[in-house]
Amino acid sequence: MSVVLLKEYELGDMKAQYYCDEQSQNVELMIIPAALEPNVWEQKKQVVDSLVQVKLVGDTYPGSFAGGGTLRQSETVGRLRFKAQQIEKDQTAMCITTILEDVRGYTVKHHLIWKSGQVTLRSYTEFCNATQESVKLELLSSFSLGGISPFLAGAGYGQIDIHRIRSVWSMEGRLETRSLEELQLEPSWEGHAVRCERFGQVGSLAVNHYFPYLVVEDKQTGVFWGAQLAHNASWQMELYRRDDGLAVSGGLADREFGHWVKTVEPGETFISPEAILTTCHGGIVDDVSQRLTSAVAEQVNAGPKKEQELPVIFNEYCTTWGCPSHENITGILDSIKDRGFDYFVIDCGWYKEDGVSWNISMGDYQVSEALFPEGLGKTVEAIKEAGLVPGIWFEIDTVGKAAKAYQLEEHLLKRDGVTLTTSMRRFWNMADPWVEDYLCERVIRMLKDYDFGYMKMDYNDTIGLGCDDPDSLGEGLRKNMAASYRFIEKVKREIPGIILENCASGGHKQEPLMMELTSMSSFSDAHECEEIPIIAANMHRVILPRQSQIWAVIRKEDSLKRIAYSVANTFLGRMCISGDVTDLSEQQWQVLDQGIAFYKSIAPIIKEGYTKWYGPEIQSYRHPTGWQGILRIGIEDQAFAVIHTFNGELPDYIEMAWEDSGEYMIEETYSHSQDIVQIINGILTYRPTENMSAVAVRLRKVRK
Repeated sequence: MSVVLLKEYELGDMKAQYYCDEQSQNVELMIIPAALEPNVWEQKKQVVDSLVQVKLVGDTYPGSFAGGGTLRQSETVGRLRFKAQQIEKDQTAMCITTILEDVRGYTVKHHLIWKSGQVTLRSYTEFCNATQESVKLELLSSFSLGGISPFLAGAGYGQIDIHRIRSVWSMEGRLETRSLEELQLEPSWEGHAVRCERFGQVGSLAVNHYFPYLVVEDKQTGVFWGAQLAHNASWQMELYRRDDGLAVSGGLADREFGHWVKTVEPGETFISPEAILTTCHGGIVDDVSQRLTSAVAEQVNAGPKKEQELPVIFNEYCTTWGCPSHENITGILDSIKDRGFDYFVIDCGWYKEDGVSWNISMGDYQVSEALFPEGLGKTVEAIKEAGLVPGIWFEIDTVGKAAKAYQLEEHLLKRDGVTLTTSMRRFWNMADPWVEDYLCERVIRMLKDYDFGYMKMDYNDTIGLGCDDPDSLGEGLRKNMAASYRFIEKVKREIPGIILENCASGGHKQEPLMMELTSMSSFSDAHECEEIPIIAANMHRVILPRQSQIWAVIRKEDSLKRIAYSVANTFLGRMCISGDVTDLSEQQWQVLDQGIAFYKSIAPIIKEGYTKWYGPEIQSYRHPTGWQGILRIGIEDQAFAVIHTFNGELPDYIEMAWEDSGEYMIEETYSHSQDIVQIINGILTYRPTENMSAVAVRLRKVRK
């Protein structure tokens, strides 16, 4: 086998290397840190693994026990031949397009995009059918990287770890680290059998079971490769191996994993979702994770002007529990006005009839006359008079069984010809023009008529495998979620500057596509749980902290310690307050007021900074023991730290050291008591005295 380096491109602190097998004319993509050089190809027993993974119905499936486990490296891939590479380049960006052809008339174009100053790459694939006959896709990758690790001779036994982030409702973001050997991805003695770990999620909740995130670590060399998928429906990642080289790929969930088949007609082109890629040398998994999250920063920073200050939100859900009214909202406003709040969100239930629950009533979106007897406009004006931006809740994509819209079956999604129904909901066919017109009237017009400046978009169920479509259930799902995305884009066009909150039973849509489209996302539905700071810290690995809306629900029976614990949670992202604010004592309000002021003082560091984690591994989220420390280092010599103690035996001292050069001084401390936090010999030192307690400090570097 003769493998040659086809081309190499420097892309900031990374470089992309394209290798070509001279015999098969297949091309592999490898990305590595720019300062490093890989070992020579001959030092590893490996073959070129294509930078595009594609499978056509009718082509031979991969053998070697791959069936049911992967569709990678099929006959379709084997038929592709390198044709050309095109470069589009200016002062701000470079796009590398690699063109592969099949003699039957199919062309595949792989695009790799880098923007100046960024530490990430964008990758996507085009499949072009230039034949006279339709063709069916059952796999198309967004990215595929091969040759990992190019810095290890042979198979590198014991030197490669895989990092994934698991997610279940109200316990989002748990980091999982496994070795290749634990995942049984060692090559076989003869190199025949395929080793593959295919994972992802199926349905319309993109972050359900796993985040669309993968990091591979070469522990010996200290090199990381990271990937995220920007897709709001079923997706998959794959770890694939037959020899010394590991390949990683990802994109749409394929036919085996997500029931996806797509017909591409003659002359048509189909484009995959985008992937975000990066690589770096040194550090830990948190470093490469924060490189990945930076990919959406440019878009978010260009969002609504008011959002750049990270304003404080009040959401009344945990105050009224799905039964907002003019009376209780004005009572809340009397308690919170002039206390530093900026947004007031009317959550679910404003549309429900008497005696009917909010979660089966969505879809009609007619303002409840019982809850708002003088109309919603009077309540909105009260919010504005209190100096707050009014917000409103919608669950755009679904209808509840108590709504009249529930019976509009000709406009709802179907599976096997039957209206797709879960225990409480059905789903609009978002690609139906009638549905778009209906939602323009019920959602966009309402936002305009009442001059709402904020919309919370919830999504409290999942379509699951998919919905009826001439091609496949998976393609039906993809089309529906693409139409849902386009409707949100329309909201932004129709109402410039509107602030959009991305919510899906908490944090189940926290993927880059939706994060770029919206100002912020609900971090979780764990609104009053002890595990909030753990989940909130987890989010720093997958979304920007400035986009992570964290709730502090304050109860009238809460101790001052509990209030400070809850409020300190919000310092790990965007502050959102709810709860019994009409019944708090002066002392309770004092702790809350101090927390709001502290949050505003650290908002610039939340917005732009770098996060470090401290503390022992926490096994149980529901019953946490030990402690957690988060240090956020910002620009202009600023930083802050938040420390939470949980249950179990307390350590004598908690110490947080940092590698950042220079010394810091403590400028302000937030706690319910006179907790002593000191910097001793350059180390932040705290002596905890109570379980389930929190303390935060704002720091500034000492200039000598």
